[in-house]
Amino acid sequence: MSLKLKVPPAVVFLICIGMMWALDQQIPEWFVIDLGKLLPRGILALGVLIGLVGVFQFARSSTSVDPHHPEKASVLVTSGVYRFSRNPMYLAMLLILLGGFIKFGEPTGLVVLIFYLWYMNRFQIQPEEEMMEEKFGKEFREYKKSVRRWI
Repeated sequence: MSLKLKVPPAVVFLICIGMMWALDQQIPEWFVIDLGKLLPRGILALGVLIGLVGVFQFARSSTSVDPHHPEKASVLVTSGVYRFSRNPMYLAMLLILLGGFIKFGEPTGLVVLIFYLWYMNRFQIQPEEEMMEEKFGKEFREYKKSVRRWI
């Protein structure tokens, strides 16, 4: 079976680019969706939502959210957002930073994101996980095997 190409794909591509340009020139500004604003706001909103849900789940389980004293945790929360990430509150913060990085458009902001990941993994999450493994033993080890640290 042979393809009966009417218009070459490269020409279709160029026509579509031309159509986008023409529409951009004709559509009123109030109607245009500014992805430069929408994307970072969406990522930021997702971060806030995940963070709030994570805190709410800890509160509902009557366990501590104090990052300075993970030993105060009374129960291992593994449901809800904790089925997808062992650290949804830290993931939420990362998403908020990512939204800011995109919003500000400053390439050096990437250094801040990398620093945040390095610092949180090394000085917050690793010690917390050691404490959680000591406190919850096999249950936490099984949880670590089935749920990723971030996503």
